[in-house]
Amino acid sequence: MYGPGFGAEGSDVCSPASGYDRSFVYRIPLDRLRIDAAYRVGAVPKVVAVTRDGRHVLASNWCSYDLSVISARRGREVRRIPIGAYPRGIVVSPTRRAAYVAVMGGSEVVRVDLGDWTTRRLRVGAGPRALSIGPRGRYLFATLNAEGTVARLDLRTGEVRKARTGSAPRSMDIAPDGRSLYVVNYESGTVSKLRASDMSVLQTVDACYHPIGIAYEPVTRRVWVACYTGSVLVFDDR
Repeated sequence: MYGPGFGAEGSDVCSPASGYDRSFVYRIPLDRLRIDAAYRVGAVPKVVAVTRDGRHVLASNWCSYDLSVISARRGREVRRIPIGAYPRGIVVSPTRRAAYVAVMGGSEVVRVDLGDWTTRRLRVGAGPRALSIGPRGRYLFATLNAEGTVARLDLRTGEVRKARTGSAPRSMDIAPDGRSLYVVNYESGTVSKLRASDMSVLQTVDACYHPIGIAYEPVTRRVWVACYTGSVLVFDDR
C-alpha cells in the first residue's frame, strides 16, 4: 500500500530490509463485485491461491520473502512462512495435502505441508515464476523466467524435464485433463503450446508485445492472452 498514511510504494527490487508497509489482500464477492473484507499480509503480495477445502488463502509476499496464510473463518492472517527471495507463483495440489511456491530469486520451489505447515525445497531451475500442477498431482510445471524454459518436476522421483519455449516465459495454464500446457513468452511476444507427457513444444505463435497473462477455457477450447499494452487476444485451440 502507498498514499496518505503509508510508506513508499513497493518495487521489483526489494527485501525485508526495505521497510515497506504491510499490504492487503481483498475479498470481493462475485455476486456484488465490491470489496467486503481486507486482510493484512506481508509486503507486496503477488499471487493468491485458496486451499482445496476453502479454509485458507495463501499469498506470496514479494518484498518480505514469505507466504501469508489467511484463515477464511477468522478473517485474518494466522501464519507467516519464510520462503526466500521473491516468492511468486502458488499452486495447491489436488490431493489437498500440499501447496507449492515458486522462489523466483533462486532455483527452487518450496513445498508447504498444509497439515503442519512445514516446508521442503525442491530444485527445479533458475527463476521459477508461474506454477501449474497436473490433475493427479504427480507432475509440477514451472516457467523458468531466467532460463527461457518450462520445467516438469516429477514429485515422486524428483526428475526434472525441460522444454525451451521462448525468451522469459511467464504465465502458464494447464488443460483440465492435464495433457496440454499453454505459456506466454514475455520477451519473445509469443504463445507456446506443449504436450505435458513428453514436454514437446507443439506450436508457437505470435501474440503481442509483452504477453503477460494466459488462461485456457475448456468448453470452447479457447486460449485467452492478456497483453501488457492493455489488449486481450483470443486463440482457437482446435
